[in-house]
Amino acid sequence: MRLIIAEKPSVGRTIAAVLGVSEKKNGYIEGSDSIVTWCRGHLAEPAMPENYDEKYKFRKIEDLPIIPERWKLAVLKDSAEQFKVVRSLMLDPRVTEIVSATDAGREGECIFRYVYYLTGCKKPVLRLWTSSLEESAIRSGFANLKPMTAYDALFAAGFARAKADWLIGINASRLFSGLYHSNLSVGRVQTPTLAMIVQRDADIQNFVKKPYYAVELDCGFKASSDRFDEKPPAEALQERCDGQTATVTALKRGKKTENPPELYDITTLQRDANRMFGYTAQQTLDYAQSIYEAQLITYPRTDSRYITADMENTVTALVGTVLQHIPTASGIVLPQPDIRRLINDEMVSDHPAILPTEKIASKNMSALPIGERNILFLIASRLIAAVDAPHLYEAVSAELTCAGALFHAAGRTVLQDGWKAADRLLRDRMKTDQTDEPETDESEHTDLSKLREGQTFANVPAAVAERTPKPPRPFTDDTLLAAMERAGNDSYEDDGTEKKGLGTPATRAAVIEGLMKREYIRRTGKQIFPTEKGKQLIAIVPESLKSPKTTADWETVLQHIEHGDFSVTAAQFTEQIAQQTRSLIRDYSSVPAESKPESNPFYQKADDSIGTCPKCGKPVREYPKSFSCTSGKDGCGFVIWKNMSGKSLPAAQAKKLLEKGRTDLMKGFTSKAGKPFSAYVILKADYTTGFEFQNRK
Repeated sequence: MRLIIAEKPSVGRTIAAVLGVSEKKNGYIEGSDSIVTWCRGHLAEPAMPENYDEKYKFRKIEDLPIIPERWKLAVLKDSAEQFKVVRSLMLDPRVTEIVSATDAGREGECIFRYVYYLTGCKKPVLRLWTSSLEESAIRSGFANLKPMTAYDALFAAGFARAKADWLIGINASRLFSGLYHSNLSVGRVQTPTLAMIVQRDADIQNFVKKPYYAVELDCGFKASSDRFDEKPPAEALQERCDGQTATVTALKRGKKTENPPELYDITTLQRDANRMFGYTAQQTLDYAQSIYEAQLITYPRTDSRYITADMENTVTALVGTVLQHIPTASGIVLPQPDIRRLINDEMVSDHPAILPTEKIASKNMSALPIGERNILFLIASRLIAAVDAPHLYEAVSAELTCAGALFHAAGRTVLQDGWKAADRLLRDRMKTDQTDEPETDESEHTDLSKLREGQTFANVPAAVAERTPKPPRPFTDDTLLAAMERAGNDSYEDDGTEKKGLGTPATRAAVIEGLMKREYIRRTGKQIFPTEKGKQLIAIVPESLKSPKTTADWETVLQHIEHGDFSVTAAQFTEQIAQQTRSLIRDYSSVPAESKPESNPFYQKADDSIGTCPKCGKPVREYPKSFSCTSGKDGCGFVIWKNMSGKSLPAAQAKKLLEKGRTDLMKGFTSKAGKPFSAYVILKADYTTGFEFQNRK
């Protein structure tokens, strides 16, 4: 019997249908020779500190750094039931072979192997690797199964990334939470991302709007002088030139080619969806995952924008299917689609670019939810634009003299509209009130094709144009993704520089949403701003934790590990992160001496306390997850955790607990067996909490 383990129930059901496995059970589907089950995403993860030692529950600074010698895995509480199903099937004596069918990427590899290793299973494993959930792709994948060991490097990179996130996240968060008596979250990727948002906000706030000036001649087109920092010199030149003759003294012409855009990877798809529809990066990822599981697109979490040579015939047929069945592409004519320009085997690592599948021919598009439909149409439209003809134009730059001064003009003449015609039509058909109109250069609409050297323009009007530099724009999901993708370079702009990047294409959306959830950033429309809490956090953490370059360099190392380049091994990388963690704790284990409590950005006044600590007499204050003593890192460590057997302890009851040693009788607790119960919460002699029941102690 063969056991096939998918990442999600929907994928499991699709695989089961292709293989003819149909008998539904609790958490799996069984057939005559195969069983299909699933993980529901992550079932397990690296264990939390208290799994190594009970003392780590109290989150004391003196216990840092926490660096496991042997890493443990733990089952997620919300996934315990499905984990039991998967474990029982793995250990079922009928099962002689296992197929890992989780998503074909770094995260999918970790999802399967965490479960496999945690169960202690030793049975042979084969890997299903497919970029599409179409029946033909699944059958092809099963015909070309590879041993799990072929993907050891992929898992090594994934597990090393998880360890790095754990080491930095656990230790730095506990360190700064303890130092500043607040529940703070610091992360290997999230903190540099937050730092970029905070820096952009500071650049906007500190921007000085200093105007500059230029003189413009109206020759039927605009010719502009060099800029002046002050207005009087510009006014003097305007007076000299107004009504005089301008002469073309130099011309430069050149034919230019603007090639069609590349296909989408997940980041460019998220960026375009934000510009077109206002979708956040996470929304786009969710919509793309949904239509992937519906077999309408290929694997979305790809970082490639090309296809492989063996896909040429498939994509050629696919272009015709899109033109016939995607409403936004209706009526577009492609005389000779250029598929070959999409081919680059060296630029496809695990998965090709995102493409629609042939399934779109049999899908009722109007039945799709609007979000999924928009993303599918965007992906289909990009394919059409990508195989269209190049956009050709003649660029003209001219120099003119007037009253002894030099002026410049630029223009272009379209020779072949090419892909831009189809792209404009496709985008117009998808446009919403959320769509950002692209900024255009005025020269794009200026035709200087008939201009000749020596040509003169008599009695030209001259005027002073005042211009004000624009401040940097707040980040949107679009521009923040671009900044994360290029972090580690000197500029965050789209300048074609080498991509190192914060996080991976598959994880960046979750990083942004994590910052939102923790209230470090906020959205106003499409724009992203830091909150005061976010600014305060960046003000207190050291440069090593907020430098995009440092984290981007780590991600580059992980990519080398993933691709089997073990010049730095996964173990060496983890040890480097551990060493940085040790240095962090050593260098930042106390608040600077000159820092007074009221200068602590997270400081709460004494009257915010809910009572007095029974161990040391200091105030106890409420925090998001606890009621804790404010005595700091050298204090007593007293804490009352809010979450008690499925019920959150109210502040009023915590206050009674501190004053009287027990709360009122409270309902709504849940036992480990899932049964509700009522009890008093009491403070025990060792300053921990417990339950006391109404008729017995």
